[in-house]
Amino acid sequence: MNKFFALFISMFLVLGLLTQPLMIVKAQPEKVSVIVGFRGKPDAGLIKAHGGKIKYQYNVISAVACSLPTTAVDALRKNPKVAYVELDGVVEAIGEVLPWGVDRIDADRVWDRDSNLVVDAGANIGYGIKVAVLDTGIDYDHPDLVDNVAGGVSLVNYTIDYMDDNGHGTHVAGIIAAVDNDVGIIGTAPGVWLYAVKVLDSGGSGYLSDVIAGIDWAVNNGMQLISMSLGTDTDYQSLHDACDNAYAAGVLLVAAAGNDASRLSVRFGIDTIDYPARYDSVIAVGAVDELDERAVWSSTGPELELSAPGVDINSTYLDDTYSLLSGTSMACPHVTGTAALVFGTNISEVAPSYDLDGDGIWDANEVRAWLQATAEDLGDPGKDDFYGYGLVDAAKAVGAEDVVTSKTMYVYSIEMSTETLYRGPNPWTKAIATITILDSDGSPVEGATVYGHWSGLTSGDVSGVTDANGQVVFESSLVKNAAGTFTFTVDDVVKEGYVYDPSKNNETSDSITV
Repeated sequence: MNKFFALFISMFLVLGLLTQPLMIVKAQPEKVSVIVGFRGKPDAGLIKAHGGKIKYQYNVISAVACSLPTTAVDALRKNPKVAYVELDGVVEAIGEVLPWGVDRIDADRVWDRDSNLVVDAGANIGYGIKVAVLDTGIDYDHPDLVDNVAGGVSLVNYTIDYMDDNGHGTHVAGIIAAVDNDVGIIGTAPGVWLYAVKVLDSGGSGYLSDVIAGIDWAVNNGMQLISMSLGTDTDYQSLHDACDNAYAAGVLLVAAAGNDASRLSVRFGIDTIDYPARYDSVIAVGAVDELDERAVWSSTGPELELSAPGVDINSTYLDDTYSLLSGTSMACPHVTGTAALVFGTNISEVAPSYDLDGDGIWDANEVRAWLQATAEDLGDPGKDDFYGYGLVDAAKAVGAEDVVTSKTMYVYSIEMSTETLYRGPNPWTKAIATITILDSDGSPVEGATVYGHWSGLTSGDVSGVTDANGQVVFESSLVKNAAGTFTFTVDDVVKEGYVYDPSKNNETSDSITV
């Protein structure tokens, strides 16, 4: 998809023919749309003093969106009260590269145990979980969505109606929560309350300022989830802060990874994950096909967290119709719907060891960690740049099928040593790292695959399997006349039936100096 960033530059030349004599009114200064971030509380007076007109004053970040004379931009950037001034960019819907998906992630096993395509009485359908869909709006009259669209807001500049005039947002909404009504399709979590936050226009594009306003609206209106099938190639500080602050406020954010992968980017390991999916505070979702293979266009990179169906997905569309679409835009709502189902479960029954704060209910961090732990591993063992932690699994995530949750494992110790081989006057030295993995009972974990890397005097990725003592030994490359530090870092630990919890590590990396 072609990405571009636009400025709204407007010039008004007013010629006034009044009476005699003819008078010419001076041209108004050129203006640009920007986002101004402040180091403290936003100062609306400062913006107005520089001839600016405020569009939004945000709560989720200390910033305002406004239009400013071009001559005022540099002056504001130099003001000690101002942290940054960013041009208001354009973000676009991620999709349209051109739904078996709900079945593939086993969402139907959560609310249809007898497989008759009817929601079981009393089943978990994510009822009442509030999801903000930041997109082109939602066709709230669609028969598969009319019962679940609970509200919304339009933040585009040409309408106050959050009705979809593109189709993309309606398609996303159907994947999340199309209802069981004997027609059309059933969504991943058919009891979710959908909120249409219209931040993209009829062409599928929208402004950064409107997206941030949408995140702001979601936080202020008590949303539990934000689904964003949109993205940009540009890292904006304002968008980054908005996502981080929303996540810190307890909202779980899910975004499409992007459709920007190519043979060259994959071959050379180029990170093609879009923003906001690339931020640590957001779950980045890639797309797979019916064979569980990554779609060739699905963006890759170390920030990729989960995968979901995203090829030829059938879902709701404009004017009471349905359409097949492909893209990570379609993968993202599968994860959003699954997260809503997890929010709708009892944490003490499904995953008591993940109740990190002991309050008996899920929070965004706990749901996110549980989605990672229950994902179906695809590609290389453990997390990778092509599938993340793997394919989201709704049935496992809500306890509709057995999951081993009683054991967690962690790095108990990393013991470092060196060995020097003398070959004439120039010695060769290598480092040795002995990793010990224990479970939650303090017992050695045999058969766990440990992934790590060397840095410092030598570099390289390594992996190995623990023995009966829970230990695995790694040796670095030999270094001639070594003088400096060898460092070993554990990146991941994987074993079927166990959950690796890095927060319990006694140490994740260790060094030795020679």
